[in-house]
Amino acid sequence: MRENKSEIGLTWCPKISFTQNGSKKTASTLKIQDSVWKPETQLVDGLFVPPRDPQKLNKLLRKNAKDTSGKSWFDMPAPTITPELKADLEILRLRSVIDPKQHFKKAVGNSKTLPKYFQVGTVIEPASEYFSGRLTKKERKPTLADELLSDPTFKAYKKRKIVEIHESRRPRDVEKWKIKGRQTLKRAKQRREH
Repeated sequence: MRENKSEIGLTWCPKISFTQNGSKKTASTLKIQDSVWKPETQLVDGLFVPPRDPQKLNKLLRKNAKDTSGKSWFDMPAPTITPELKADLEILRLRSVIDPKQHFKKAVGNSKTLPKYFQVGTVIEPASEYFSGRLTKKERKPTLADELLSDPTFKAYKKRKIVEIHESRRPRDVEKWKIKGRQTLKRAKQRREH
């Protein structure tokens, strides 16, 4: 049988002050108070005792604050970077290589590092672009990399560039690599007979 545990109707919740004696509590300090993480090692008799040193307290509060871009950017959170997102950001960084006829502005700062704060959205076309600028359901892919790989114009450009690179890297004027036609087969047969 299950035992019913009887609960006592009284609870005890101590109020712990993070501020020094005589200082006023503001809304921001109350908000920070709730977000402070309390590790097991800092619990004394099951209660969290904040450090008395204000520098240590500020360091603890800063460590537990949410990672956002700030008020001027509407507290945009830093997203978790997945391999798909990383590939999409890499494609955006190398977009000038994808289409050489279209020129883009250089990235501000170090372009080799990924941005910390960004958002990914979906473009919704207006009804007026139904026939001109929209993607069909077949053309829509989950990531930017998949869309590029399924694009026929990009495939043709990529193939042409690969052939150009192979042509430029192939050594020139080497007799054994030249295609000579049927004459080489006749000469090889004559050499074998001698």
